[in-house]
Amino acid sequence: MENAIYTPEGYTDRIRQELGNCLIETNLSKGEKFIGKARDRYDLGDRVVLITTDRQSAFDRVLAAVPFKGQVLNMTSAWWFEQTRHIVPNQVLSIPDPNVTIAKKCTVFQIEFVVRAYITGSTNTSLWTVYQSGQRHYCGIDLPDGLMKNQKLPTNYLTPTTKEEVHDRPISPDEIVSENWMTADDWEQCSRIAQELFAFGQAKAAERGLVLVDTKYEMGRDENGEILLIDEIHTPDSSRYWIADSYQQRMREGQEPDNVDREFLRLWFRENCNPYEDEVLPPAPDDLVIELSRRYIYLYEKITGRSFEFPEADQPIETRLESNLEGIT
Repeated sequence: MENAIYTPEGYTDRIRQELGNCLIETNLSKGEKFIGKARDRYDLGDRVVLITTDRQSAFDRVLAAVPFKGQVLNMTSAWWFEQTRHIVPNQVLSIPDPNVTIAKKCTVFQIEFVVRAYITGSTNTSLWTVYQSGQRHYCGIDLPDGLMKNQKLPTNYLTPTTKEEVHDRPISPDEIVSENWMTADDWEQCSRIAQELFAFGQAKAAERGLVLVDTKYEMGRDENGEILLIDEIHTPDSSRYWIADSYQQRMREGQEPDNVDREFLRLWFRENCNPYEDEVLPPAPDDLVIELSRRYIYLYEKITGRSFEFPEADQPIETRLESNLEGIT
């Protein structure tokens, strides 16, 4: 794993230095604040300020704070948003800080568009867990018998989920329309966009020696009624990535693929506690958090072809945010 995921000398030390300087919460004096899993959103009326924090969540709870995670997610999304404008417009207006996007306000479809190319996962809602339980009809799709974990699916499957307060719920296209989550026309348009985005992402990832395993998209309408891509795209939080060169060999040996996302963190918590039921979880070891940060930075550099720009050392992130957002009202 370590040999497959290389970052330049000095990255690990810099990450370790920032373990105590993570962006966990924000307190801007701008607009109404909404707190999500990884992002804090401030409503400015016709625009929103989206601040991507370093909070790392899984199993519907925060597991750790990961140095530079928010910057990686925000800047990775920024790159993909630019690359995919020919498929669908997006809500990005400006990026005044590595952790911040100023975005056009949208009416959000309360559906997440999850596209999968492989059957995998370790959470209770993952496709592999569902399949292992014996379920063969999922989100309106009939799954074939005899699939193995981490195997490529016969085709890319779109498996939507609802966006709800407590738990997202898998849902079929027919149910999306009959339960009035979306109109048939909106669903048809958004599902086509999701499939096109994923195929484009797969091709770009393959050029860079990566496998885009699965991902989720969110979309909404702007004030003119135009459908926009929102939130994030093809980040290591919204997507799974594997190292392409080692995939086949590791499958033959019955090993998990080399992953460049948070899956190995999920697996650690599954092995060391019950992350769904234990009231108090063990703290993620520093070395595990550092490795996750390193993988996220690796993915950013691998995808974009750019060197990761570390912010000024010893400057509290909150101070930098206040300075960079000073003129935004």
